[in-house]
Amino acid sequence: MNEYDVIVVGGGQAGLAMGYYLRQTNRRFLILDSQKRTGDSWRQRYDTLVLFTPRRYSALPGLEFPGEQMQLPTKEETADYLEMYARHFDLPIQYQSTVLRVEKTAGGYTVETADEVLHTRSLVVATGPFQTPFIPALGQQDSSDVFSLHTASYRNETQLPPGPVLIVGGGNSGVQIAVELAASRPVYLSMGQDRTFLPAMIFGRSIFSYLYAFGLLESPGTSWLGKKWRAKPDPIFGYRKQVRELTKKGQLHVTQRTRSIQNRTATFDDGAKAEISAIIWATGFRSNYEWLQIPGVLAADGKPIHERGISPVQDLYFIGLPWQYSRGSALLGGVGNDAKYIVERMENQ
Repeated sequence: MNEYDVIVVGGGQAGLAMGYYLRQTNRRFLILDSQKRTGDSWRQRYDTLVLFTPRRYSALPGLEFPGEQMQLPTKEETADYLEMYARHFDLPIQYQSTVLRVEKTAGGYTVETADEVLHTRSLVVATGPFQTPFIPALGQQDSSDVFSLHTASYRNETQLPPGPVLIVGGGNSGVQIAVELAASRPVYLSMGQDRTFLPAMIFGRSIFSYLYAFGLLESPGTSWLGKKWRAKPDPIFGYRKQVRELTKKGQLHVTQRTRSIQNRTATFDDGAKAEISAIIWATGFRSNYEWLQIPGVLAADGKPIHERGISPVQDLYFIGLPWQYSRGSALLGGVGNDAKYIVERMENQ
């Protein structure tokens, strides 16, 4: 039987949080996951990845993240927790189901995968913002003799040839990889814009203890505080000391934006140059909703049109988006609030 009340497209943390709250209703629902196992999107990231949120603040609704609560979990621990979560609540997940096309019908939606066509009254898009690795036009320049890959494909240092590495992009992943590699080779970290480094711990407590205590992660993006936060790039949590020490030792060079890459030479905005043997693009991801063939759902820039996850199209919802409601919307520990809100809206219709 391929008729459902709700289909959730995406089996990551956002989809699982939706599943938790849908389990508390009488709705027949299905979660479609393109991966082979729950948590595989985490398992496929670079080997040394750790979350910047402690376990206590990385739990989905209804189930504690096991282990020392104020320590940072690894990517493997996070993947295993998500898999445990899906089993614990017996969530109906269909794996290796990539959605090819969704269309609106008179009574809901048709959802086409490679193997079947499903029908649902309501649709929740839980694919999140990290879908297609983004490499800027700069990466198309003539640098064929320089090894190049995106963080989505980076696993560990053994993939790289010997010599200096340029990391383009100064978010949390770029900084973490830069610190890792600078222990054994010269690294140029091209941050492009100023970033605020926040300490991971303050007076022996995680900074997230304070952020949650003061409501900073739950302030709406439309509030005065939310607007101030959204206007700035995301901060780097931790690593300030390591960056400072490695810079003093001459192992890590924090540079301005990369202007050009020709042959094995990178040129930065201030005119400085660096000879490199490899590039890691820590330039993030872009959303891809080409499969969502529904007018009035996406803005001109391809991003979803919504108000706290509620789209202008009847019975169509989004979850897992940055600043969907607050800064916490993009965090494991915060996505549950958005899932609860959406399910409540469904039930009240």
